[in-house]
Amino acid sequence: MRLPQRLDLGMRSPEVQRTERLFALAEYLRGRRTGVTAEALAERFGVTIRTIYRDLDALRAAAMPVAAERGRGGGYALDRSYSLPPVNFTAREAALLVALGRFAIDTRLLPFTDTLQSALDKVRSALSTSAQRDLLARLSELSFSGVPGLPSNKDVRAAVERAWFEQQPLRIVYVDGNYIQTTREIRIQSILMDRHETRLDAIDLNRGERRHFRLDRIAQAEVMRIAPR
Repeated sequence: MRLPQRLDLGMRSPEVQRTERLFALAEYLRGRRTGVTAEALAERFGVTIRTIYRDLDALRAAAMPVAAERGRGGGYALDRSYSLPPVNFTAREAALLVALGRFAIDTRLLPFTDTLQSALDKVRSALSTSAQRDLLARLSELSFSGVPGLPSNKDVRAAVERAWFEQQPLRIVYVDGNYIQTTREIRIQSILMDRHETRLDAIDLNRGERRHFRLDRIAQAEVMRIAPR
């Protein structure tokens, strides 16, 4: 659930306002597992830091495992062992997710098409029969047009996905604009998608320099496993 930066609590009673804020605070903490400071929470919900501390105490009293994490990136967060309830999509929500996902696949906007398709299938399967019928009806009424991405090797895309998500280096066979083929060992910093091009912003480990590599020019790719220290 996406919340506005500040809740519009209007003229409702203080008790109702607090109940709604506690619910919104709980949903916000469920939506992220990294720590957030009391100051940031106070700013988000438009209350004082003292009020946020009281709200966090109230959530703990209701058996929600809110913990304070120290150090860099710390703050208040739900205990990592806390399991979230299943996500229920409405037909409207699912239609938009599936439609945008299909657009990303059809235009090769994202290189990770197989993983995205698997996620879209799970969204569909979570719906009831009637909601799936509504989903298909809504999808037939949505269409997009865009600039198709340049084609790339499926095995290369799979290796890039693994290396990026698992934060592992990648050995690639790259063909530059002069059709010269070289082997590089890189570590991906980010992935950039600009109209028809998908580029890897990466560190060339052998040359010690940062540069972009076009995904469509990578002929081969292999994840290089680094043993944990």
